[in-house]
Amino acid sequence: MLKKLRIKFVIVIMSIVTILSGTILGCVIHFTKQNIERESIQMLRGISFGQKKSPVPIKAPENDIKDNVRMPFFSIEKDKDGNIRTFGGDYYDLSDDEFIEELLEAAYANDDETGVIPEYDLRYMKKNAPYGISVTFADISNEKKLLNELIRNSLIIGIIGYVLFFGISLILAKWVTKPVEKAWNEQKQFIADASHELKTPLTVIMTNAEMLADEEYSSEDKKGFTKNILSMSKRMRGLVESLLELARMDNGVFRKAAEELSFSKLLSSCILTFEPLFYEKGIELNSEIEKGISVEGDKTKLRQVIDILLDNALKYSYPDSSVNVELKHSAGRAVLSVSSAGKELSKAECRDIFKRFYRADESRNDGSSYGLGLSIAESIVNEHKGKIWAESDGGRNAFYVSLSLQSGR
Repeated sequence: MLKKLRIKFVIVIMSIVTILSGTILGCVIHFTKQNIERESIQMLRGISFGQKKSPVPIKAPENDIKDNVRMPFFSIEKDKDGNIRTFGGDYYDLSDDEFIEELLEAAYANDDETGVIPEYDLRYMKKNAPYGISVTFADISNEKKLLNELIRNSLIIGIIGYVLFFGISLILAKWVTKPVEKAWNEQKQFIADASHELKTPLTVIMTNAEMLADEEYSSEDKKGFTKNILSMSKRMRGLVESLLELARMDNGVFRKAAEELSFSKLLSSCILTFEPLFYEKGIELNSEIEKGISVEGDKTKLRQVIDILLDNALKYSYPDSSVNVELKHSAGRAVLSVSSAGKELSKAECRDIFKRFYRADESRNDGSSYGLGLSIAESIVNEHKGKIWAESDGGRNAFYVSLSLQSGR
């Protein structure tokens, strides 16, 4: 999929580059050709109307005309009696009457005042005079040569630019699709991890269901099988609910309107709920909560964040240790910290611990944790435009949540 996406990206970029470069170079060639033709015609007009108006033989153009001429030219005059005179023939052999008649015939075959005779690379301008007709010719071989060189250079520049843009587009395609590649890999890993987590309880349920249907087992054994099925079903339900919760948050579904709430009171309420659990495990729970701290958000989801952090501390704290909960305001933000004594986390683990299905200590997994809690907490905090992170130092692991204070605090 990623390869096809990159190929499409390169095709789109190169198509745009081809259209733009073709349009730009085409316009340059077109307007350059128009300018050259306009200057050539202006030169012809200056020469033609600068000639003497009598049928006197003219050997060369006047000096003021010659100074403005930038191309080889010559003029042919034909009076009413059919006499032909020429001037400006320094660059041409005008002694061939048949050639001159052919040029005049080609010029007057066209009704336009100016035109081009391609076979001789000549541009002409016709003028009617009292004594007859006059046609001025200018050589356009240099003009054609200039245009051909321009076209050739444009093609060379276009090809070089095309190759450069192709290389750049390959680099850009790889850079642009990096987030997609990351999301794709995370999705594949998520599906693999979810399948792995669901596989174990499903296997247990199927095995116990088969044994439950076997008449060789006693009713007491069947009660045990039923209990196992119920236990694994609850575990699966918990996992599915967690997955659905993450999916809703990823899609922005069921977002409630933010409300002002006392974060201090909410934290105190959550601590009261967990105190018996910490007491049973022999862990001391200390709290230092600054009063009057209010934030704006969803009360239910923020409670879920606190519950996840406290439950995480309960599961991974050493026995007979202590857990410290602190809430204070700092630099216009409400900062919650939950620190506990446990296996010290590395810097990499402090980052990876928020990944889905990640467990820093697999050996202490009792089957009740799916590695989704902190990922859910991170999604909720991000939804509240806050920040959550972990730090580990001196044998204590601390989790921090930073939220914007309610305006006026």
